[in-house]
Amino acid sequence: MIDVRTFDSLGGADHGWLKAKHHFSFASYFDPDRVNWGALRVWNDDTIAPASGFPPHPHADMEIITYVRKGAITHQDSLGNRGRTEAGDVQVMSAGSGIVHSEYNLEPEPTQLFQIWIEPTRPGGTPHWGARPFPKGDRAGKFVTLAAGDSDDSEALLIRADAKVLGATLKAGQSVDYPLGAGRRGYLVPTEGAVEVDGVRVAPRDGAAIRDVETVRVTALEDAEIVLVDAA
Repeated sequence: MIDVRTFDSLGGADHGWLKAKHHFSFASYFDPDRVNWGALRVWNDDTIAPASGFPPHPHADMEIITYVRKGAITHQDSLGNRGRTEAGDVQVMSAGSGIVHSEYNLEPEPTQLFQIWIEPTRPGGTPHWGARPFPKGDRAGKFVTLAAGDSDDSEALLIRADAKVLGATLKAGQSVDYPLGAGRRGYLVPTEGAVEVDGVRVAPRDGAAIRDVETVRVTALEDAEIVLVDAA
C-alpha cells in the first residue's frame, strides 16, 4: 500500500519567522488519520527566517533528526554541545531522560529543513547529540543510512529506535530499490524532483506512506533528492 499525502494537504502554521508544514498531527494541527506511522511520530517541513529560531525548550523520550535542505541551523543544548549543521548534513538529538536545546538560523538567508521525530524503543537513557556531513555525491544512485538504531554502517548517526533514516540522490530515469520488508513502514519525501514509488507519482515535498511492501522501487522522473524513514 502506498498513500500519497500531497504537500497542499498537509497541516501547517505561519508564525512569521517560521513557516511549517506538518506531515503528521503536531501542535494545533490534528488529523486522527495522521497521528503517526509506526514509530515515526513527526515530520515537519520548516522554513526558518534569518536571525530567528527556536529558543531553549525541553524534550524527553524522543529521537529527533534534523535534515537540513537549504541554509544551516545552529544547535546549542544543556549538555554543552554547540554545532552548525548545513545543507545536506544531518544532526540527531536523542532526548533520553531530558535535554534543553535551542535551534537558530544565524544565516543571512532562510533555512529549510525536515525535522523528524521517532519514538524510542525504551524511555529514559542518557541524552546525546551528534551531527555529521553526508555529501550528496556519496548518495548518488543509492540509499545511504544517515541515522539508525542498528546499522552495519559505522558512519550512520546513532538513534535509540527500531528505525533508519536514509537518503539518496537520483538522476532522471534512474531507479533504486530498498528492501523494506514485511511488517515495516516506510515514509518517503522527495526534497527535490518528482519520483515514482512502485509506479505511484510523488511530487517534491509530498509524503508517501508505504506498508505491506517487501521491496520499494523508487524511480526519478526528474533529478531528485529523497529522504526515507524505515520504522517498526
